[in-house]
Amino acid sequence: MKRTALIMAGGKGERFWPRSRQRLPKQFLSLTDDGRTMIQLTVERILPIVELQDIYIATNAAYKPLVQAQLPGLPEENILCEPVGRNTAPCVGLGAVHMRKKYGDAVMLVLPSDHLIRYTDIFADVLEAACGKAEVGENLVTIGITPNYPETGYGYIRYTKTTEAGTDEAGAAEPPVYPVEQFVEKPDLERAKSYVAAGTYLWNSGMFAWKISTLLANMKRFMPDTYRRLEVIEAAVGTDAWESVLTEQFTAMESESVDYGIMEKAERIYILPGDFGWDDVGSWLAVGRIRQADAAGNTVTGNVLAVDCQNCVLEGGEKLIAAVGMQDTVIVDTEDALLVCRKEAAGKIKEVLQKLKEEQKEEYL
Repeated sequence: MKRTALIMAGGKGERFWPRSRQRLPKQFLSLTDDGRTMIQLTVERILPIVELQDIYIATNAAYKPLVQAQLPGLPEENILCEPVGRNTAPCVGLGAVHMRKKYGDAVMLVLPSDHLIRYTDIFADVLEAACGKAEVGENLVTIGITPNYPETGYGYIRYTKTTEAGTDEAGAAEPPVYPVEQFVEKPDLERAKSYVAAGTYLWNSGMFAWKISTLLANMKRFMPDTYRRLEVIEAAVGTDAWESVLTEQFTAMESESVDYGIMEKAERIYILPGDFGWDDVGSWLAVGRIRQADAAGNTVTGNVLAVDCQNCVLEGGEKLIAAVGMQDTVIVDTEDALLVCRKEAAGKIKEVLQKLKEEQKEEYL
């Protein structure tokens, strides 16, 4: 069966301010040492599974030129511009009806554009197994991340430890597939510790595989108004009325996640554990995990002089940054803004953006 992919690339990456801005959000930045942007890396690592002409990018109109510049081989019609943000369910539905109109049915991967994967070969094997499970029945498949510490910032998925793993044609063991019992909201620390100790919980990665027909059948059942509007959009694809119909119908959809709208209500949900060096790069704290640190635990980019500093993220450009006696601190310098914060306060960076909006300093967003 044909395999397709929808990469969601409409986010603003606010917790990576001041490098991530409305005009150039996180997914279009290079945060690794190889110079490739996050969306470029996302596409590269699925090319063993999906051909480039079958990959779709969901974003907004302001970012279409960035997608075209960074993914020059992608067909222009595969860039789906949402008129407004409506969370993941309408986004995924928009991709699905485009694909249904073109292919009829196919296996559809859904992936965020702003994650990093260290072991791409293992990742490809897991995707292959997820596609296989999606193809053989009316199954909704997700990929969970094996937790290595009690993270309170992620949702968790509890599964039944009854493996449906098999072997491939060469006799090698395929990645295991487990039935899902429950999607769990972000826990407090004690509950997160119990989840890790139980051994039957995975982090919710937001990566999925299903047949287009399976996804849309569940959307019709559990999100009937959204599905009805998607049908109207599908009928307008390729017509002169496309832009007006998309704006009218998509804007009227309820903002809802795939998890809440479908996955928490449907049957035949399966999960594959992922242990492939995943990082969601959710804040500046991730830089310490994905870049090489010096002997003092500092990650340094640009013209930086660090004296007696430990466990810091120091990010600049041509202008000299001299940091003295700093510990567990993030310093990010750009042309028009400077961020200085304790690592423990990195989650509050979004509050800076809110204050900028309140003070009408839109030029810094």
